[in-house]
Amino acid sequence: MYRKRVYIMNEKFFIGKGSQSVFLLPSMANRHGVIAGATGTGKTISLKVLAEYFSDAGVPVFLSDVKGDLASLAQAGEPNEKISERLEFLGVEGFDFKAFPVRCWDVYGELGHPLRTSISEMGPILLSRILNLNDVQSGVLNIVFRVADDMGMLLIDLKDLRSMVQYVGENAKEYQMEYGSIASATIGAIQRSLLLLEDAGGHHFFAEPAIDIEDLLQVDVYNKGFINVLASQKLMHSPSLYSTFLLYLLSELYESLPEVGDLDKPKLVFFFDEAHLLFDQAPKVLLDKIELVVRLIRSKGVGVYFITQNPIDIPDKVLAQLGNRIQHALRAYTPKEKKSVTAMAETFRLNPEIDIVQEITELKTGEALVSFLNEQGKPNVVEKVMIVPPKSKIGVVDSLVRESLIKNSPYYYKYHQIVDKESAYEILKEKVLQQKQEQDKLQQLKAEEELLKQQQKLDRAKEKATGKKPTNDLQRMAKSFLTTMSSSVGRELARGVFGSLRRK
Repeated sequence: MYRKRVYIMNEKFFIGKGSQSVFLLPSMANRHGVIAGATGTGKTISLKVLAEYFSDAGVPVFLSDVKGDLASLAQAGEPNEKISERLEFLGVEGFDFKAFPVRCWDVYGELGHPLRTSISEMGPILLSRILNLNDVQSGVLNIVFRVADDMGMLLIDLKDLRSMVQYVGENAKEYQMEYGSIASATIGAIQRSLLLLEDAGGHHFFAEPAIDIEDLLQVDVYNKGFINVLASQKLMHSPSLYSTFLLYLLSELYESLPEVGDLDKPKLVFFFDEAHLLFDQAPKVLLDKIELVVRLIRSKGVGVYFITQNPIDIPDKVLAQLGNRIQHALRAYTPKEKKSVTAMAETFRLNPEIDIVQEITELKTGEALVSFLNEQGKPNVVEKVMIVPPKSKIGVVDSLVRESLIKNSPYYYKYHQIVDKESAYEILKEKVLQQKQEQDKLQQLKAEEELLKQQQKLDRAKEKATGKKPTNDLQRMAKSFLTTMSSSVGRELARGVFGSLRRK
């Protein structure tokens, strides 16, 4: 009889059993994968089982918790009749319920450590998707970023970007010869989108301190990989922000980590829940970027697993990169749904003993069609299996446990307080203030000059009438003005004013 144990390094992860046992090889885990199936068919259980195995093997995990039932990985599970029946069917003895090392994250800072980034780090391509900009608006946003880079302006938060967009709009004539036309209507559309993003809570997301990617790659004192759980229930109210943020993290991992080639186990496993949101209405330039990141990030030791209802929601070029597959039941009541099931079945390596099209609509909760990569990196034939239960708690984490995880973490003080350092908003605000002060001084000098001219005219008229040269306070002020204008202070002021005008 099969005895379950903790698998590490090159040993196999026991995932489930049907006519035979099915294992996932850690050395093939960075070849990516997909967990698919209709709501309520067991995707979350499969995800938790994989996360637990990776953690036990010393591999950090990042996953998004869209339903609020994944942070419970931090609590040990409890036996019940259904779990006992499943363990008996699988032939598992000595099954030990236990908790796993978990770190809680939350963009809004309510259910975990605040997880933030800066506008500059996000970049114009991903930000355009969050703002739902069209091609013309995206082009202008690229110009805004280019101008900010040329000026050495750091864009951290939304007020930085709004100030920069306003600045470029007000100085559009200066930049249109180098970068192209910048219409005021386009500037206005971008500003409106930024206001909507701010109302949706974007000010929580774009701030500092930004997330340090290395903090997602940690193990505990027992060399167990931390499971980083991003609370996404509230974030899911803004699907484009949710999906683009996860893509940003994936991109940061790709840009930050060194090439490592094939490893005995991944450096990190990244679970992307509700993956269809990533590809929904995504422009071609973004799809090409996603494909590139997924294709190349395996060489950085990162495995990416997409969780979605139907794998055909994932573009073919990306789906072709997903070698490890767990398919739970799909519903097929309409002709369109039946056609979808047939298309999905063709993505598996066929097993002559299994009618995939029929089985996929008849799978029970906890059952799945599974195909993993073998030692040569080729997909095994699909098997119908019962998935092993997780060792952690099934359900929602206790609030006191979550609070303890947050406050006892070394990242509690690192990320708790927003730091608003000098960036584009403050620099441009000071620039505008200086320009206004200089313009006020220039206007004052012009007024005094005009007053001087009037006084000189009166003095000449009086001198002509009396034959005497008058001396009064206004004349002394006029002489002082002329002295000031001829002094170095006056010359510097003139240069400052005209320099500001030339820089516009």
